[in-house]
Amino acid sequence: MIKQIRAINLFGTFLILFSVAGMVACNSDSNEKPGDQAAVKMNVLSGKVAETMNSGGYTYILLDKDGEKIWVAVPEMQVSQEEDVVLKPGIEMVNFTSSTLDRTFERIILSAGPVSEKGEPVEEGMEMPRGDLTMGMMKAPAAGGMGVSTPIGDVKVEKAAGQDAYTIAEVYEKRSDLCNNKVTVRGKVVKVLPSILGKNWIHLQDGSGDEKKGNYDLVVTSQDLPSLGDVITISGTLYTDKDFGAGYRYNVIVEKASITK
Repeated sequence: MIKQIRAINLFGTFLILFSVAGMVACNSDSNEKPGDQAAVKMNVLSGKVAETMNSGGYTYILLDKDGEKIWVAVPEMQVSQEEDVVLKPGIEMVNFTSSTLDRTFERIILSAGPVSEKGEPVEEGMEMPRGDLTMGMMKAPAAGGMGVSTPIGDVKVEKAAGQDAYTIAEVYEKRSDLCNNKVTVRGKVVKVLPSILGKNWIHLQDGSGDEKKGNYDLVVTSQDLPSLGDVITISGTLYTDKDFGAGYRYNVIVEKASITK
């Protein structure tokens, strides 16, 4: 069961999710410490409210700054159209789906709320409602994922060629033997979380695996940034049982991957 989090500490919780390294069963890259990781870029979000709606305990604000618009989601607050607001920095999500709104946002920033007198700031002591953002950021899928879980898709991608090539299902099946070794996997990009801790987080599917077993979706980190829907081949080092804390545990993850199409 997901623990209730105080809204005032939401942004700190986000940072903990992505920067607190836990125990790694076979990770030999022991010199990489949380303090060495690039921090999430902390820019205050300011602008005029072009559109706003409340749903599931959250307020969704279309923020307009000098003609550039972006959606921001915060714990529910009172705000009016055309009002100027200043919000705490947050983490940008790509293709984020709100189940209560039945809507997918191409880009949205998850913020802890206002930092100014505008609107009604979240009061200390209020509990974070459990809804789209909490579930999306705190609940990892069975396979161990980052951010919003990725449902199994109608994907069929041919296996990569080479001695170290595997399907995603094979990677899970042979993970103990493959741990700390190079693997090559070909798959379709079903989710991308860019520029978190100095790297891009990519979800791949190739049509192998089973939704119930949770062995159909592979999380990959890379300096390369593919587009959603791309069919790519990745080569990187596989690690198992990597725990970032707060329920974010990866049974399998491929890190520092190179990407080719």
